[in-house]
Amino acid sequence: MKVLLTGNQGYLGTVMSPMLTAAGHDVTGLDTGLFADCVLGKRDDDAPTLHVDLRDVTVDMLDGFDAVIHLAALSNDPLGALAPDLTHDINHRASTRLARLAKNAGVSRFLYASTCSVYGAAGDGLVSEDAPLRPLTPYAVSKVRVEDDLAALASGDFVPVFLRNATAFGFSPRLRADIVLNNLVGHALLTGRITVMSDGTPWRPLVHARDIAAAFITCLEAPADVVRSRAYNIGTELNNVRVSQIADAVADAVPAATVDITGETGADARSYRVDFSRARDELSFRAKWTVADGAAELAREYAVRMLTDAGFATRFVRLARLELLRAGGLVDETMRPVGRLAETR
Repeated sequence: MKVLLTGNQGYLGTVMSPMLTAAGHDVTGLDTGLFADCVLGKRDDDAPTLHVDLRDVTVDMLDGFDAVIHLAALSNDPLGALAPDLTHDINHRASTRLARLAKNAGVSRFLYASTCSVYGAAGDGLVSEDAPLRPLTPYAVSKVRVEDDLAALASGDFVPVFLRNATAFGFSPRLRADIVLNNLVGHALLTGRITVMSDGTPWRPLVHARDIAAAFITCLEAPADVVRSRAYNIGTELNNVRVSQIADAVADAVPAATVDITGETGADARSYRVDFSRARDELSFRAKWTVADGAAELAREYAVRMLTDAGFATRFVRLARLELLRAGGLVDETMRPVGRLAETR
């Protein structure tokens, strides 16, 4: 298939793009380039990329594509809380607009990166795709709204699919240090401490970036009548773990570090365990990476690529990176590139 991959210069897109190519697909990226140089060590060359803001896409840009894989977004809860209006504008309105344009352009399949955080506080029971959605943040709310909008666009010729990813982990050359396992392994190596601010009891479902990419490829290639307007939780029950267990996995990967569960922020309301059986039963998809595997991989890659304190705290943290770009006059108040950043795209 000829595939447009939005967010191809981000954390997940940098992993997914070469995997799509290896699977035989013709990939073109679409990215503003805000995080293009947030690289740790070497990386593969990017696919040909349209350097366009998601909000500025036109229908002619989508002509000739068989599928859109839509990853691009303000990518986590702190960013969404900082700028809820922008989260609505980019994550919700621009995503729905992109899907409408894709349908008008004759694109037949639209794979949307949603999130398991749409379930909010769900207690100790396993939540399936049929569970009530209780989004607790602007980021999660935006994902629910887009799912609803895309479902309304579904037709015989247009197949939207919603992949509700667990919290990502694992190495990508365009690293993110603001997701839990990646963050804890980095701090363990740099400081010798594994600090958990909550009481360690909340449940978190985790999934490796490469497993997310594999799930998208599976949905891209699945029969349309199976996946049309279907939601899939992406992950494995083996990685439904308490935060304290994540810390223990990091300690195994970085034996010189000590665990410190401070409890100063109390119990996190975002606690949920997820049922991933639908993807197994309908798509024969199984996530392969465990949390322990990912912790060991991160520790190895961080060491080989010489991770530093400065990069970890700013370059690889999305909120800090955007604040730095704003302070330097490289993005405007709407997060569009300006000045030197716009000229180099």
